[in-house]
Amino acid sequence: MPGLKALGNVPLRDADIERGCFLTQPPDRIRVLLADRHALFREAMRAVLESEAEIHVVAEARDGLEAVSEAERSLPHVAILDVDLPMSDGARTTATIKARVPECQVLVLSAREDYRSLIEVLDAGASGYLTRESPLAELIQATRAVHHGDTLVPPGMLGPLLSDLLRRKRDQDKGFERIARLTTREREVLALLAQGSDNDSIARSLVISPQTARTHIQNILGKLEVHSRLEAAAFVMQSGLLANLVRSDEMHVVATVTNEGHR
Repeated sequence: MPGLKALGNVPLRDADIERGCFLTQPPDRIRVLLADRHALFREAMRAVLESEAEIHVVAEARDGLEAVSEAERSLPHVAILDVDLPMSDGARTTATIKARVPECQVLVLSAREDYRSLIEVLDAGASGYLTRESPLAELIQATRAVHHGDTLVPPGMLGPLLSDLLRRKRDQDKGFERIARLTTREREVLALLAQGSDNDSIARSLVISPQTARTHIQNILGKLEVHSRLEAAAFVMQSGLLANLVRSDEMHVVATVTNEGHR
């Protein structure tokens, strides 16, 4: 292809060209994606970041959907996202980027210290959280830090975050204790219940009668010390125990099939 040359005797592939990977950047440079609705702010961030020789901005985006597309195209090491991106907010965009480009670390910028948004983006997979009030020079340090695997939280938010993590751990421990009271069949029913299944769907999935499904649900409510199906589902989701229920159910199914195969 005219105008493009192979560097260091490494031929350019069509896939490399389509992705814009022209091999012109040293491999040790930190590749950065910037996503913010304001072009002037993106320009300011780019100028500050690229004042450092080891940082290179490889893509920009105006909204969350474009940020995901650009992340897949440019494969950045670090994505710097505004928490209030249009089309798809910072938390949702973070989760999508982490799912599609797992090696990309995400740093989220917020207009102010907001504890709810901090928890949302960290739960989504972000590695750092900064406010726009922070000096732009801190953006350089934060970019390097998350690239190297560190997690950054504003000092004033660290205490509440640690308290919340401890509370979650206690709640999860209590959750495990209550889940341990359930039989294998009740765990299967609870997993389906937490995923929104009604009695008839649960009965069909487990090949039991609707009445049996209702009986299991009543037993589950008593053992979990909750008063409704909605509370039971919320208990599972808030405690982060659904994955454990699903894994337990899958292991039970495998064991059942294996045992039947030996009969």
